Amino acid sequence: MVQKFINSPDRITQEVLEGLVAAYPAQVALADENIVVRATPKSQDKVAIVTLGGSGHEPALSGFVGEGMLDCSVVGDIFAAPGAQRLFKALQLFKRDAGILLVVLNHSGDVMSANMAVQLAERAGIKVKILLTHDDISAGLDAPNDDRRGLAGCVPLYKVVGAAAEEGKTLDEILEIGSRFNEQIATIAVASRSCTHPQTGDVIAELPDGEIEIGMGQHGEGGGGRQKFTNADDVTSQMLDLLLRKLHPQASDKVALYINGVGATTHMELSIVFRKAAQILAEQGITIVDSRIAEILTVQEQAGFQMILVKVDDDHIDLLKKSSNAPYWTVIGK
Repeated sequence: MVQKFINSPDRITQEVLEGLVAAYPAQVALADENIVVRATPKSQDKVAIVTLGGSGHEPALSGFVGEGMLDCSVVGDIFAAPGAQRLFKALQLFKRDAGILLVVLNHSGDVMSANMAVQLAERAGIKVKILLTHDDISAGLDAPNDDRRGLAGCVPLYKVVGAAAEEGKTLDEILEIGSRFNEQIATIAVASRSCTHPQTGDVIAELPDGEIEIGMGQHGEGGGGRQKFTNADDVTSQMLDLLLRKLHPQASDKVALYINGVGATTHMELSIVFRKAAQILAEQGITIVDSRIAEILTVQEQAGFQMILVKVDDDHIDLLKKSSNAPYWTVIGK
């Protein structure tokens, strides 16, 4: 069993959120049980950006609540979606004529909660539209979107739609911008060690020493790409090749590249991975216009990383560069 600095397993989610808002009181607050909101609300004439997901992946998703990003994160228990009633309560809090964009990662529990909550919201006269993320390509390059999981690509998407909302764009305009970004993003993950469930200590999946799995999901779900580990450059090249084959960027295209550490991989290793990926893109004449090496969506002590590539349009670049003050995605805008 992995030793963790926790108190009661039943209070992990509550204490995580209490710690977050205590550390960043100028950015985030708790509006209700497990509902994280901006400390300074956005004006009512602007579209609200709301998301949902389980805890255990910190800083995702609540670490991205703030000016220029999310207005609200509705938090479930460890690795579990919040119930529809809690999400509905959040949608009620953000009812406005401008409407709400609800960003949902493609996991069955999140999708079920979102669909039920939106039905309740529509009956209550709340204007809300769903944007479903599906950036994981491990199901196959030609797999339908419904079969593709949502991974850490949701975070730069929050940045784009959040900035568009801050500018005062309409719900339909934001949905179009976000949907276009969503279709031009691809993520692939690799794991060299699986995680444990922090409430039970149970190992989610087993990986033999010396093996990695390309395509492992963010809860230890299999990806079908188990192989012997060689070195950082070989793994990076394999993963980037899959992303390039999915997105088909051409020379002179512009991309965003993010390397997300998933819990137990050092910044040193992540930097070495980014270095190789950047070299390959430069050799192909593809320009990186936005980038980040960070832990943005983790899986406890899982070792590995997620590589996120986005083929960006000019308006996406502008929105990625706008200011945001979310605790874990601060940008000093131009």
